[in-house]
Amino acid sequence: MIILGMEASAKVAGAALYKDGQIVTEQMRNGTLTHSETLMPMIEAVIQDAGLQPEDLDAIAVTNGPGSFTGLRIGAATAKGLALALRIPIVPVPTLYALAMNLWGTEDLIVPMMDARRHQVYASIYDPRQDDQGEPSRILPEDTYAPSMLIEEIRKAGRRAVLVGDGAVVYYGMMKGALGEMVRLAPAHLLHARAATLCAIGANRLTGGLANALAEGKAVSGSELEIHYLRKPQAEREREARLAEQQSGGQGAVE
Repeated sequence: MIILGMEASAKVAGAALYKDGQIVTEQMRNGTLTHSETLMPMIEAVIQDAGLQPEDLDAIAVTNGPGSFTGLRIGAATAKGLALALRIPIVPVPTLYALAMNLWGTEDLIVPMMDARRHQVYASIYDPRQDDQGEPSRILPEDTYAPSMLIEEIRKAGRRAVLVGDGAVVYYGMMKGALGEMVRLAPAHLLHARAATLCAIGANRLTGGLANALAEGKAVSGSELEIHYLRKPQAEREREARLAEQQSGGQGAVE
């Protein structure tokens, strides 16, 4: 099984190649260039570094949200284009889940957090001790939360938690001040979603074969890949607010 993993949901972009149970090559970029500039060159590089051709790929694993609206669209469009051209399936992976899988094996609660701005984060909470399938179990639904709510959830659980993701970087000081030794920050090499982690998730979900994965919804065709934003893009929210304001003003004029 040969799987290409790609990540473009946040500032860090990456590509990795999984072959026969191992990650054989990975590239990451956390800089000023846009994903439209870096993602395809990294994909081409990892395929070449592995001594393979695009036609050798069996599947693609990619994050499908939440995250940066632009980044998610670039990642999805790239994955779709390759999957359709090569006639291979895609394993869509929720970004928060991919972050949680970075820390599989810890005894702590795992709290993936992505900065959603406006003093909010896309987040969830996972308990790695509850799942017997080799993946952590979600105990708080994926949603948009205020960091203060996550603080209360960790307090209620009464267990130490490890924070991961760019939102964790932004709000770690605040959460550490409120929770003390009950929280810690993931180490730098595990702090962001990684394409290598996506490869591992893809391999796990394709264990029963491509046909079974497609039948069970663990994999989809290129045309079926969907992005889950958790909330509407800012431009759309602002447009709806303007329309609502206009309609409200119009009603007032009639009255």
